[in-house]
Amino acid sequence: MTNRNQGIIAIFIILAGLIILLGKLGVFTFIGHVFWPLLILLPGVLLQLFYFSRTAPSYVLIPAGVLTVYGILFFFCNIWGWSLMAYLWPLLLLGIAVGLYEYYMLSPFAVSRNIGFAAVILGALSIILLFFSLLGTSALYLIALLLIAAGIWMLLNRSNSKRGW
Repeated sequence: MTNRNQGIIAIFIILAGLIILLGKLGVFTFIGHVFWPLLILLPGVLLQLFYFSRTAPSYVLIPAGVLTVYGILFFFCNIWGWSLMAYLWPLLLLGIAVGLYEYYMLSPFAVSRNIGFAAVILGALSIILLFFSLLGTSALYLIALLLIAAGIWMLLNRSNSKRGW
């Protein structure tokens, strides 16, 4: 064996030892536990890049939007705790809405307006549910107070004419 071959084999032996040592120390387990949402986020971003580089058709924007939003949501929950999912679950609906809306807006073909309408309705529903989820029972008190204030305002500002409001 030549000196060059021995050097290459020595480097491979050192790398194998480092990989085994890092594995036993839990480095790969830590990386897997922290960065697993990249397995969801990266395909979403890559699908969007493929579409914008004109190598993929427009319908890949639907899973691209869904995977991107889900990946960001899972990163957020992975860092700050999965108990937040009890409040952030409406963002799962928002992921679908983002995917549909991207497809509706960026598709070069004549896409049905129903897809855009469904995306907007689903996104609005997601935001409303997120609002109620984050405020909890406080949201009901807020709505009750707003209704009472609106009723009082209507009573105080009604006209004196016989036509009513």
